Amino acid sequence: MELGIIGFSTSGKTTIFNALTGGHAEITSFGRSGLEHNVAVVKVPDPRLDVLDTLVKPKRTVPAEVHYRDFGGFPADFGSTAGLGGQLLNAVGAVDALIHVVRAFENPAVPHPLGSIDPARDIETMNLEMAYSDAGIIERRLERIANSMKSSRPAEREAAAREQGLMQALHAKLEAGTPAREVPLDPEQKQLLASFSLLTAKPLLVLLNIGDDRADQTAAAEQEYQQYRLLQTDVLAVCGKLEMELSQMEPAEAVELREGLGMAEPGRDRVIRASYALLGFQSFFTVGPDENRAWTIRRGELAPQAAGKIHTDLEKGFIRAETVGYEHLIADGGWNEARKAGHLRTEGRTYEVQDGDVMNILFSR
Repeated sequence: MELGIIGFSTSGKTTIFNALTGGHAEITSFGRSGLEHNVAVVKVPDPRLDVLDTLVKPKRTVPAEVHYRDFGGFPADFGSTAGLGGQLLNAVGAVDALIHVVRAFENPAVPHPLGSIDPARDIETMNLEMAYSDAGIIERRLERIANSMKSSRPAEREAAAREQGLMQALHAKLEAGTPAREVPLDPEQKQLLASFSLLTAKPLLVLLNIGDDRADQTAAAEQEYQQYRLLQTDVLAVCGKLEMELSQMEPAEAVELREGLGMAEPGRDRVIRASYALLGFQSFFTVGPDENRAWTIRRGELAPQAAGKIHTDLEKGFIRAETVGYEHLIADGGWNEARKAGHLRTEGRTYEVQDGDVMNILFSR
């Protein structure tokens, strides 16, 4: 899973990046721009994997991973003026989902580029500028389609006309303020649009970066902006500065301080969970004496696709998957015990993988 962190200058994006990754990326008062961006890989915390370790006692444990990219600050008019530039747009477009860091803290020493702290304005401005950026991409595509149709063959013209109709309809939606993620599309249309990496087509997590004085009021801040919780869009609030400091402490010390401040759960964990939900991701596990591992898969994907996450050869030669739910495996006390209890199942090609499944893939070489 790859998540792109975006926002306007001085929103605290890099502070959030450090809070989520435990990193020490340089924080500036003027923001970064262009193609500069910080990158980090974070292990996904999953208590189930810890419990499986006590049961199986493997030589090593491999959690799932999240890749974060902290992009330079976006100009407040990036979509309606010159855009982001091809290379940066491609880099942002390559991530699975976007985290829009919105400044919701006061700091007179670091003025907001728009002159005041107004989270609702910043959310709506970012949404509008992303729509402008996408509309520009579609307009250029429509020009190319129109030119190609002049000299194309009948069959090619028919396919081009279908794409033209889709692009015109989507452009109208964007002009009306509807992001691409909220436009109903069939699988063929989704596949077609995927190649354009439209910003408004990506799941969006609006992350309110609140001040230290509201560290224990994340729920209230989220409630204040709940109107932005829409299809494939969620809202979370974290205190970036404090979360960054906690992420760089010894774990026991951080837990104690967090409890004292009334912060029940690390912001990192909340962001990962919300991102999984937005993307429709879930985890399945493989266990054994050599390795316990968590794998990420989309809801609705089938057993052969899960096998392919492990290795492409397993998907090609897939025969069946021995499967047991995490809860049953733990309650029964092990793989053989789950088999004796009748909880170990044999699943075929049409089985839809469930969150927490523990799987052993059988395949032909």
